[in-house]
Amino acid sequence: METNRLKLFRELLQQEIAELLKEQMKTVSVMSSDNERVIDLNDQASVEVEKNYELRIRDRERRLIMKMKEAIQRIDNGTYGICDDCGNEISEKRLMARPVTTQCINCKTEQEKREKVRSIKNRRFLQYGYQESLKKDGGQPPHG
Repeated sequence: METNRLKLFRELLQQEIAELLKEQMKTVSVMSSDNERVIDLNDQASVEVEKNYELRIRDRERRLIMKMKEAIQRIDNGTYGICDDCGNEISEKRLMARPVTTQCINCKTEQEKREKVRSIKNRRFLQYGYQESLKKDGGQPPHG
């Protein structure tokens, strides 16, 4: 990939990291200053659900920041835009859509197909495997 394009991706990643960190700081600030007591149990539950939701979002963003930093490291070491699986170049269109990707679209599609098949097999086992084990045990669920 050309140097000027790598520079563009580095800047995009750094801007997004800065934006996410700013949001995290806002969340920390709001949650640490949010000392209001809620008397009604329903209101208290709603507040806790909202806080939990916010924390889950921030955790996902934290993991995304780590991926972005790894992408910047790949830019630095010259491996950015190269598929980890097949070694082919990842299209710039895909990198613009998902700058942290490490797989070309073909390898990612294949991975998702394998995951889908594995998920279907797991569901079938849980559905039919458990029922078969019940038949072998005389229809009685396991004790425990």
